[in-house]
Amino acid sequence: MRWMSRAAVNGLLIVATLYTLLPLTWLLFSSTKSLTDLYSTNGFAFGEFNLFTNVRNVLAESGGIFLRWYGNSVLYAGVGAAVSALVSVMCGYAFDKYHWLGKEKLFGLVLLGVLVPTTATAIPLYLLASEIGMVNTFWSVFVPVLVHPFGVYLARVLSAGYVPGEVLEAARSDGAGEITTFVRVALPMLLPAYVTIFLFQFTAIWNNFFLPLVMLNDQHLYPLSLGLFTWEKQGNAFPEFHSLVITGSLLSVIPLLLVFVSLQRFWKAGMTAGSVK
Repeated sequence: MRWMSRAAVNGLLIVATLYTLLPLTWLLFSSTKSLTDLYSTNGFAFGEFNLFTNVRNVLAESGGIFLRWYGNSVLYAGVGAAVSALVSVMCGYAFDKYHWLGKEKLFGLVLLGVLVPTTATAIPLYLLASEIGMVNTFWSVFVPVLVHPFGVYLARVLSAGYVPGEVLEAARSDGAGEITTFVRVALPMLLPAYVTIFLFQFTAIWNNFFLPLVMLNDQHLYPLSLGLFTWEKQGNAFPEFHSLVITGSLLSVIPLLLVFVSLQRFWKAGMTAGSVK
């Protein structure tokens, strides 16, 4: 019975993995096809190999606007996730290690923010940004992504699992101030927590669509998600744009894969923090 149970679980995991990889596999096959093969061949079969031609077409379209979108996404997601993760770690550390009046009530508001979908906040954020003249600027997309309630919650949990109070007390006894204690003692211990939150936020910002759609009308500020959407709309009148969207989508997956592969050891450590406490 134990063997059967293990086999059933492994079978389900294999099926789930194949299901997850199915869209990426279709994207890879379709990116190698010419426009004619895209509509005339099986979705999971190679046609005439045109991957490099398709990539050149993507990079050359509209004066190379795709590279501008790519750079915008790297800036929004890379810098935004790095700053957001740091803010989350600082807040989570403060919630875990310090005591003040109303702390748990304030943390309850943070948890309430986790339950609010980001699409529900886009319109209020637009109205707020319009009041201060920030609509259609880089900051209108960058500033809102710095707030990450789930990251604060996760940082508090990981801080409890990674940072012993005795170590902090020893640092204070040696004369270290609160800022020095956090930067030199707590923050290195919270590196797996930082990377875990960074990965979550990087993925969320990279795939962010509705907020840029509401905030931006200058295509030079578009992230990849919004830029590819505009090409997809043009595909209704010009079918060649469908091929550009497919190849562009494949290229847009590369940073996510690189980030997860390069940081996966920290991510695994962060996800298991506190499990054996």
